[in-house]
Amino acid sequence: MTALQQPLAPEQRTLIRDELLRSLTKLERSMAANGAAARPRDLEQDTVGRLSRIEALQSQGLTATLAAREKVQLEQIVAALRRLEEGSYGICNGCGAAIPVERLMIFPETLACSTCACS
Repeated sequence: MTALQQPLAPEQRTLIRDELLRSLTKLERSMAANGAAARPRDLEQDTVGRLSRIEALQSQGLTATLAAREKVQLEQIVAALRRLEEGSYGICNGCGAAIPVERLMIFPETLACSTCACS
């Protein structure tokens, strides 16, 4: 199957597009909510106790890690939507075969079939 052939039926493409758009909206909301938590805080010795400073630093680290993960996920979702529009969505990057619809419904941003993803 070539990248130009559509491995998905039109209703499957619509379901997956809707799921990707829902995920994108949810992720954008999460990123906006977490954006405020990622801002650096004033951790002067006079205003915050030692344990509170440590907790604040740990929280900032976790928030930064979450922001990085969300950024990667956002890029994956946008790329999946682009592939869907271009007609190359659902084609494994490893072997070139069609990715099973069941896998695409669970992992709509995937680039590989389960065989290639595990190797």
